[in-house]
Amino acid sequence: MKKPLFFVFVASILTLGVNVISSQTTDSIAGSWKTFDDDTNQPAAIVLITEKNGLFSGVVTKLLDPSALPTCEKCSDYRKGKAVIGMEILSGLKKTGDSYSGGHILDPDDGEIYRAEMKLKEQGAKLDLRAYIGIPLLGRTQTWIRER
Repeated sequence: MKKPLFFVFVASILTLGVNVISSQTTDSIAGSWKTFDDDTNQPAAIVLITEKNGLFSGVVTKLLDPSALPTCEKCSDYRKGKAVIGMEILSGLKKTGDSYSGGHILDPDDGEIYRAEMKLKEQGAKLDLRAYIGIPLLGRTQTWIRER
């Protein structure tokens, strides 16, 4: 008779743990994000953002645009000619209040490296990325969608 009660207790604890983990992932930019092409607004790639020692970075895990170049031919740094899948394109972001700033992002399409700021929207389901050179006013914003 005690076994079913024990299993209900364990199931309840596991469910609570999963709910806590799920809620934590939407409070941070860490996770997988679907990016979109600026010109066509079609899905472009999946970027996995991770955190280490308070710094956030992002790696391309999948290309979604069939016309995307598989290598970064326009890059001018160590990434020139390297595969885009597995490439770190986002680095150095730190959480500051309710936004993330201080980092850089590479656009593999044009090889340009921009300063980057990010802010979660819609309870963590969307991420606004502001990429710019100089000051944020002189830049562009993309909205990424969290992958579930």
